[in-house]
Amino acid sequence: MSDYRACREAYTTTLLTLAQEDPSIIVISSDARGSCSLNTFVETLPDQFVEIGIAEQNEIGVAAGLSVVGKNPFVCAPACFLTARSLEQLKVDVAYSHQNVKVLGVSGGVSYGVLGSSHHTLHDIATLRCIPDLTIILPSDAAQTEAVVRTIAHQKGAFFIRIGREKIPQVYTEELGVKPFTLGKANTLREGDSLTLVSCGELVYHTLEAAKLLSNEGIEARVLDMATLKPFDEEAIIKAAKETGALVTIEEHSINGGLGATVSQIVCANHPVPVKTLAFPDEYLVTGNSLELFAHYGLDAKGIAASVTTFISQVSTL
Repeated sequence: MSDYRACREAYTTTLLTLAQEDPSIIVISSDARGSCSLNTFVETLPDQFVEIGIAEQNEIGVAAGLSVVGKNPFVCAPACFLTARSLEQLKVDVAYSHQNVKVLGVSGGVSYGVLGSSHHTLHDIATLRCIPDLTIILPSDAAQTEAVVRTIAHQKGAFFIRIGREKIPQVYTEELGVKPFTLGKANTLREGDSLTLVSCGELVYHTLEAAKLLSNEGIEARVLDMATLKPFDEEAIIKAAKETGALVTIEEHSINGGLGATVSQIVCANHPVPVKTLAFPDEYLVTGNSLELFAHYGLDAKGIAASVTTFISQVSTL
């Protein structure tokens, strides 16, 4: 398990290091110390921590108020509640008011799997991308999460970062040789000219594994990690469309309005080629943990590879 790390632990460990150097950093929680791995932070810097209790709307409002008086607030809470209960506050108190607030949505996607659809976060990309001046980031592993925190810590603006809950495999290893994160830019994790696979968040690892399976079949897939969902790296998508002739998007999100919809819109407007979206269907999901749900809905490496193989055969007949 040494190659597996939880993004939430990387986030709060990095934030603690930064906060020890910068007393303006204040962490706000809605009774989510355990969920967000904040216990060590609270023990070390109790004067830089505010506990709101189970009141997510107030949590965002307090963060906005702290920003007004010159603090650098970081909100930490489950993604499903932040992006539903607190949507108005994110829109008005933070983004519309141009406040410097960083919002961490932990246990996003289907990380809360066994708790069911009430605790899933499969609407956040679609919903939050409609809010102006709100940056949206979905890191793919702990190394990228750490890089995200360091990148945004002293940037002014409204940010939403969605991460999962469990320990996950590392994508950004020394062997990969790619800088983990540049705000607003896609990372090319694998070169290929058969088609392009575009993913974000925890499914980047599964997409890379799928690309290896496809290579065994003679399909060389380019793999893009689109960690920043807004602002979006349109240039990388247009380049991929021109150079590889087809794209498949893979995301831990509803099939409606997320990464796939964004990529399709860009491709259609700039260089039309076939695009397929792999995501969760527009229905309430079966119960299971993340890996079980990925496998059930064809979003693990084997399922992705199978869908891509079928897609390639369909495209070749056009």
